Amino acid sequence: MADDSGFSFTFPAIRGRKITAAFDGGRLTSDGGVLLLAQAERRLGIADRLAACIADPRDQGRVIHRVADILRARMLAISCGYEDADDLDTLRHDPGFKLALGKLPGDPFGLASQPTMSRWENAPTTRELIRLTGTLVDLYCASYPVPPAAVTLDIDDTVDVVHGAQQLSFWNGHYGERCFLPIHVYDTATGRPVAMLLRTGKTPSGKEVAGHVRRLVRRIRRHWPDTRITLRGDGHYGRPEPMAWCEANGIDYIFGLPGNRTLHADPVIVREGDACATDRALQGLVELRRYAETRYAAKTWGNTERRVVARIEASSLGLDIRLVVTSLAEGSAERIYDTLYCARGQAENLIKLHKAQLKSDRTSCRSANANQMRLILHTAAYWLMWAVRHAMPATAPLRTAEFATIRLRLLKVAARVVETTSRIRIAFASACPDAALFRSIALNLRTTGP
Repeated sequence: MADDSGFSFTFPAIRGRKITAAFDGGRLTSDGGVLLLAQAERRLGIADRLAACIADPRDQGRVIHRVADILRARMLAISCGYEDADDLDTLRHDPGFKLALGKLPGDPFGLASQPTMSRWENAPTTRELIRLTGTLVDLYCASYPVPPAAVTLDIDDTVDVVHGAQQLSFWNGHYGERCFLPIHVYDTATGRPVAMLLRTGKTPSGKEVAGHVRRLVRRIRRHWPDTRITLRGDGHYGRPEPMAWCEANGIDYIFGLPGNRTLHADPVIVREGDACATDRALQGLVELRRYAETRYAAKTWGNTERRVVARIEASSLGLDIRLVVTSLAEGSAERIYDTLYCARGQAENLIKLHKAQLKSDRTSCRSANANQMRLILHTAAYWLMWAVRHAMPATAPLRTAEFATIRLRLLKVAARVVETTSRIRIAFASACPDAALFRSIALNLRTTGP
């Protein structure tokens, strides 16, 4: 195919002056912010950590692209909005991406191509994927300068619709789709990702959840033996197996609890519900909220009674009762529900960042292992975006921005790359509206060394 990038075209004239254009500006990049991501990646060391988990059977004397560089290019591209490996074919010689990977703009060898990327997405074995997932947990723990006194981890699953016969895909009647239901775990208070696990499209059983929780907590305990860990999740996770394991291993939990006839007939809940409905009617309020707590033991729990908190809301439509079960002995019913449990709603926003804004639902590979590898790479890209946002001054408006906004404002920045025999100069646009913030982030992320 002929290269028509230099062919000119026109725009409407302004004040009698003809406007012509062509893609012949030389070494320009439209992703100047990829250099911020590269600094964040060097500080985290995430590409080298992940590459160390994957066997490389190639003849090292003939290798052009190291495994770490292949993974690094993929996660940088994902962060910049190029979620498909096909995009790497057009980015191979982008000067910004070359610099981000430690290559000179004029280097004849570009970045790894799409076939190379795809081969390495399919390369890891199941055992290697387990090590890769554990490495992400290690990275989470290492992101704290000192072990925290306490953390709350939100666990949730999200629908990932598939279009084909991929391994682990399953029909889910609730969503009316054939899908995966990958599990996401976040440290929601700080926005840090902890672990992502691809799994079949059916609701996880209590035994499965307990297994995932056991492996996750044991990995964290290697780094933080004394940190108080609280698990939080919706009714999918309020099963007897994970609750029993948490209680036996000193882990606190607060899970949603589906209502049933026995709980709705509990004297404490009935009494508080009647009082709430009556007071609302007498006071002429649109709605009124009250709280209650009781001790309850489901048949599947054996003889173990657990603390159950009820949020009771009366309105003209009747009573709405929501329940949670918790191992926490301290705190009022209102604090347990409104302050602690409802805070898990923020995890939905973090899942949106991961799935919708970093496109981690691009799990179209036939192999389940390859799709899990993609989930790992997208989680690595999440870490890069988190690190860039974390490097902003606390007063910066973008400190709380979504990844899509950060990408638009700080990554999609045009720059001219000028290479001479002694130096490389990057010329950003003089009118860049976020120039001061960009400079501040670059200085904050700069690592020691040459």
